[in-house]
Amino acid sequence: MKINSDHYRVPHGKKVKLSGWPTAVKPFCKSKEAYQKLLEEHVQELSKLQQLHYASNRYALLLIFQGMDAAGKDGAIRHVMSGVNPQGCEVSSFKQPSADELEHDFLWRSTRRLPERGRIGIFNRSYYEEVLVVRVHPEILRGQGLAAELRDDKDIWDERYRSIVDLEDHLHRNGTRTIKIFLHISQEEQRKRFLARIDEPDKNWKLSLSDIHERKYWKRYMQAFEECLSATSTRHAPWYAVPADDKENARLIVSQIVLDALKGLKMAYPRTTAKRMEELNSIRKLLTR
Repeated sequence: MKINSDHYRVPHGKKVKLSGWPTAVKPFCKSKEAYQKLLEEHVQELSKLQQLHYASNRYALLLIFQGMDAAGKDGAIRHVMSGVNPQGCEVSSFKQPSADELEHDFLWRSTRRLPERGRIGIFNRSYYEEVLVVRVHPEILRGQGLAAELRDDKDIWDERYRSIVDLEDHLHRNGTRTIKIFLHISQEEQRKRFLARIDEPDKNWKLSLSDIHERKYWKRYMQAFEECLSATSTRHAPWYAVPADDKENARLIVSQIVLDALKGLKMAYPRTTAKRMEELNSIRKLLTR
């Protein structure tokens, strides 16, 4: 079944209401075997495109993953990017800011980890936490050391959205293509996954009381995501709201989004010049003596 990534793209300039976006869609594959075969095809194609991307060395690709706890960010990154050469890819995970990071502007710690040309950078959470978690818990903002006039509740979120959009526009003008993936999970599916983390001993470490505490703020998180997606999904740096209740489906959609992003780049292997060919023939002679 053909997966159309545009079906999940958040339109630029439109208000997002997540209640109108599905957390589950009809499975793309009828069996586990069919899913594994299709995902492997995607992974192999992605590996080839990533090699071309690395050799071409003209663009950088930044993939940002956001979502509620247990939405499947780690699994999507692990399964979809399993065939990528580690030399050309780096994953950065952003948790609670350190004391040093809080001494800088909210974009500083993530901009330090932006990918170089020819590489793929993956952000597992990102600077978007500063308009999501911080918006849901404004007490965090008060502890960030900002002057009172800089944290006016009326203006700060719109100003941060503007800073983010300006950054992503700047990156686009300089060759970095940004793709943002929101894994859209339902509250009921999250509950089931939390219970599974209790039942499966090798997943016990993934669950804490703080995770359960955050479920109380579900509506506020959804409102924060709606505002964020509405304000920051642009033509150059789109958001994709991926139904995440079915992990296998979500991984197939994510892999298709990444494939389409790479296919959209104008890439080619470096041309072999006459001078370079001369050098290669000299090397051949040395090797065939």
